Formats: sequence, structure tokens, C-alpha cells
Amino acid sequence: MTSNLSRDTKPRAVSLPIVQKPIVGSIRVPGSKSLTNRAVICAAMAQGRSVLSGVLESEDTTVMVDAWRQLGLRIDWDRDRCQILIDGCSGQPPIDRGDLFIANSGTSIRFLTAALAATQGTYVLDGVPRMRERPIGDLIRGLRNWGAELVSQNTSNPECPPVVLKAVGLRGGSSSVRGDVSSQFLSGMLMAAPYCKEDVEITVEGSLVSKPYVDMTILVMKSFGVSVDAVSVDAVQTVSGTHSSYRVRAPQRYRGVEYAIEPDASAASYFWAAAAITGGQVRIEGLCFEALQGDVGFAKVLEKMGCQVISGVDPNTGGWIEVSGRAARGIDIDMSNISDTVQTLAAVALFAQGPTRVRGVAHNRHKETDRIGDLVREIRRLGAEAQEHEDGLTIYPKELRGCEIETYRDHRMAMSFALVAMMVPGCLVLDPRCTEKTYPKYFEDLGRMIDKPLEYL
Repeated sequence: MTSNLSRDTKPRAVSLPIVQKPIVGSIRVPGSKSLTNRAVICAAMAQGRSVLSGVLESEDTTVMVDAWRQLGLRIDWDRDRCQILIDGCSGQPPIDRGDLFIANSGTSIRFLTAALAATQGTYVLDGVPRMRERPIGDLIRGLRNWGAELVSQNTSNPECPPVVLKAVGLRGGSSSVRGDVSSQFLSGMLMAAPYCKEDVEITVEGSLVSKPYVDMTILVMKSFGVSVDAVSVDAVQTVSGTHSSYRVRAPQRYRGVEYAIEPDASAASYFWAAAAITGGQVRIEGLCFEALQGDVGFAKVLEKMGCQVISGVDPNTGGWIEVSGRAARGIDIDMSNISDTVQTLAAVALFAQGPTRVRGVAHNRHKETDRIGDLVREIRRLGAEAQEHEDGLTIYPKELRGCEIETYRDHRMAMSFALVAMMVPGCLVLDPRCTEKTYPKYFEDLGRMIDKPLEYL
């Protein structure tokens, strides 16, 4: 049960009922944002019509679709059926100019910048104030190596949007991109690579964060007909460390296909965490450990903390992963490959025995908010101890107290700390509608799982 609330209402906060028994249930969460936006890029650039099923309806996916519509593509979105029909533009949008508003969607601005660089036209890509603090400089430099004409208009921070793109197509050849800030730079270049005039090679400088997202990109490209066997990944030792090299044969073209999008594994993490915090049992339908999304690995993190994890196949719902039992102990873990679940782990760690040390996520400072510094701040306001490190944080559980939890317009802060609020009297989660970025009905679904009404203020 949840309280009635219009989608147009913008509540200041939400108060969750205190959970006094283990949470037990099953749920199929909405489609993956990461897969939806990658599939939309490939379908938009493709020859022919694509039918995408299991599409996520959220702010991030809406701004992606709206951008392509603004450039003249025919896109029919059946929200009731979670289905999108896209007539691809064969690499050149019908309208060759536009000012594109991307809100605070990192995937949208980075993927669109790369894809549109392969076309002919003039485009400006911008977003909300926080977007003008999110890095894109490495992508700009990487595309320039392929002959792109683009520049940041941000005089105070030229490493960030807005981006002005005078697209003249992409030559291709060799380029490089840093791997320690965001894997989205590499993913954007990979998806644009087939539309270059000659074969490309992209070298990743330094370690690559969130590598499973790059693997996901390559598999989506393969589904849309790009010769993925022409993409190779080589680890090359140099004096400055290990570098990865990706090669793509060009020119190629994506082709229209029918493509099914998996449920969002990052969204699933909150419900697995609810089981881990309360000692309950929650099954996520539609996901298995062979999923394209690396974040299914969060279930294995909970297993290290003492939960039981099983998976299987249901003839009606497909694969499933179930987490049960309490996360009893803290752990020391590198989360560089599943960094979007760091805040979820923080919520669980507050109820475990002993400290939890998270490593390898320095790039989380450049997300929707500083997901290290701001996370530490809110943990301390709840009465626990947390220590900030350059590459992560350490959480020391203590008796928690109620407070107003600031979410910083970050959907993952809101969804993670909602799990704390359902356990600690006197907590309010501020700005709950920020979850519209990736999961508009999160609090409604959490309320049904708790089976108690939520109170919006």
C-alpha cells in the first residue's frame, strides 16, 4: 500500500513506516536505464525499424528519446507496453541542427555527443547546473583525434558541458581515452566507431572503471548487427602501466532489430538490500547471473556479508536471483566494477557488525553528486561514523538516530537511504521524486514490498 500522490505533485519529503519484521516478496523491477539508452542510440543510428521492449520510462531515457525526436526521427513510445518503435536515420538525422537539453543524464550527453559527431550538422548539448560540473573533456579530446570539431562552452570549467558540436563526420583511426573517470567516454566512442570512415583503435589510458558497462556496450552493438568479432580487447604492458585497446572495423551500419531490455540490476540492488537488512527473502524476477549488467554482482557482495543467494529459471518469468538472510558482517571490497551500488552497500553496512571498507570508486565523485563526500556526510548525520578516502570510504556502524536525509538530487541517494529510513524512527527522505531519473515508481514499489502506507509530505 502507498498513499495517493499525483505524478505532478512534488513532495518535500517521504516518511517510511518502520519495518518490524523480515521483508519477504518478489518483484520485477523496471528495465535497465543503461541498456535502454544504449539500445536507443544504436536503433536511432540504424538502417530500418527497431522494436525495443522492456524499455525504462524515466527522466534519463526520456531526454534521450526527446533529443532524437527533436532531430526529426519518428519514435513511437507505448508506455503501457514498455515498448518503443524507432525508425532509424541510417547515420544522419533528418534535422541537422538543434539545442538539445539533456537534464542531468550522463549517458545521454556522452553517448549523443559521440554519435552526433559521426553525422553532419550543428548541435549544442547542455543540461541542468549539475551537468555543467560533470566531466566530458576526455571524450572531447578523444573525438577530436578522429577529426571531430567540438568544444566546451563552459568558460569556468572547460572540461564540462555545454558542448558545441559542428559535426563533419568522423575520420577514425587511432584515439585514446582515460579510463579512470567514466567508462561512458569509451562506450560513447565505441558506439560511434562503426560510422567512422576508416577502422578505429581506441586505447584506454590507465585502469578502466566500470568495465562491465563497456562489455555491455559491445554486446548491445553486436545485437544491432555490428561485427563484434572485429572488436578485440588487448592488455598491453607499457612503462606507465596496463592499457586496454579496442578495435572496430569501419565503416559499418547498425540494422533495425527487435531488442528486449533486461530489468535494471542497479534497481534490483535496493530490494536485495531490503532483505539483507531485515533478514528477509526477496526474489528479483527477470535477472540471472548471466545478465549483461555487471550490477547483478551486488547479490554476491551480500553473500560475502552473510546472506544466502540462489538463482534459477522460472518458465513464466525467466531467470531470477533471490537473496535471503541478514548481512551480518562488514567487508573490505573493491567496487570499481559495480560502483552504482556503493550507496546501496552503505545502507546495508550501517546494520552489519564491524566496519565496511569500499575501494576503487574515486570516479563516484563525478556522478549526479559527490557519491563519496556526500555519502559520508549523511552517514554521520544519522549517528554512524564514516571516513572518506580518495578512492572510497569506510563505514563504522553505530546506533542510528532519526534525521532529515538530504538526497542532493541524486536518485541513488534517495533509494538507498530509504532503506535506512524504514529501520530508524524519525527519518525523512528529502526530495523523493528525484528517483524519477531512473525509477519513477520506486517508493510505490517499496511500499508494496513493505505492505504499509508511505506518507508524503
